[in-house]
Amino acid sequence: MNSQQWLSKLISFNTISSNSNLPLIKAIDSWFKQHGINSHIVYGPTKLKANLLATIPAENGEIQGGILLSGHTDVVPVTGQLWDTDPFVAVEKDGNIYGRGACDMKGFLAVMLALAPAFKKMALLKPIHFSFTYDEEVGCIGAGYLVEYLQKIKLQPEGCIVGEPSGMRPISGEKARQVYHCQVQGLGAHSSIPQQGCNAIEYASSLICYIKSLANHLKENGPFDNDFDLPYTTITTNIVSGGITSNVIPGNCEFIFEVRYLPQFPLENFRSQIENYIHDELLPEMQKTFPKAGIYLNQTSDAPAFNAQEDSSITRILRLVTGVDDRLKVSYSTEAGIFQDAHIPTVICGPGDIRQAHQPNEFISIEQLDLCEKILSNVINFFCVDLERSIN
Repeated sequence: MNSQQWLSKLISFNTISSNSNLPLIKAIDSWFKQHGINSHIVYGPTKLKANLLATIPAENGEIQGGILLSGHTDVVPVTGQLWDTDPFVAVEKDGNIYGRGACDMKGFLAVMLALAPAFKKMALLKPIHFSFTYDEEVGCIGAGYLVEYLQKIKLQPEGCIVGEPSGMRPISGEKARQVYHCQVQGLGAHSSIPQQGCNAIEYASSLICYIKSLANHLKENGPFDNDFDLPYTTITTNIVSGGITSNVIPGNCEFIFEVRYLPQFPLENFRSQIENYIHDELLPEMQKTFPKAGIYLNQTSDAPAFNAQEDSSITRILRLVTGVDDRLKVSYSTEAGIFQDAHIPTVICGPGDIRQAHQPNEFISIEQLDLCEKILSNVINFFCVDLERSIN
């Protein structure tokens, strides 16, 4: 199967993070075994989701070292989005392939899978490893278990490419990301007697507006790092839920906000500012009406920042192969920091445009898939292949 065929197959698996990814993982496992490539399914805490690790050893049987190509299998939901086609049926039009995950990031997975049989035929001096992870979109969960497995079997790749969409340009840095869940507990009442209640939505709105004011301050005053596509820390509220009907004062409201922050951002001061506003401003006002009112703030996700090692072999080879010397950094989060923290030199480089990710009518161009194949093949030649024997 070529990369376009593989992409169509991968899109057909509905791997929204709330679903199991096992049907897709088992299809990949079958493909590797069909081509005589050793693969192992690495489950998470339950048997509902799993990572997969596959290895093509060097000619002498060595599996230590080498390169790791990695991507996540989950995709974001399509609920509420207006698609022109079925998001889980790949559609080719005007040189693009449409479907959920086409860009983020099943396009890279498709190229990995399509190239694997050809890689197996090469005269490898170093092994090639492939990893397919789960639940990247909800906190980079699966990659942590994959790294634990690598450490358990004492496998330490010399370099890693995380194939998030970058237009096949090497990305050397990304912001850290934290996600917070906030629950505002007030008191419900009939809407005709609002003074008897404590309106959780209104107090949650006040807190959301305060968080927005912090975000505006950062946008105007920094700190800044102009190597990033968006050179300041961002804070956004992305989910809000509250109320039960139009004639009842809401007793509960909850919302989720995220922080994508620069390395120099004072994270602890930020959280203290929010907690001080809650305890000094909001709670005293709420408790005048309802003494048991509460606001609960919990961190639910923490993805580390990422900074590539410029002197590593994988970084130098990717810069050589792509011809891109600029140190580009991005605001979106990936699993790169998890691999880097495991002492595996890592670079982000994958096909597609991040502006397509998570959008209705998501697509990737066939031109980008072809470029990814070319670049990965050249990287493998530089990193893993005995060039003299391959030429002969």
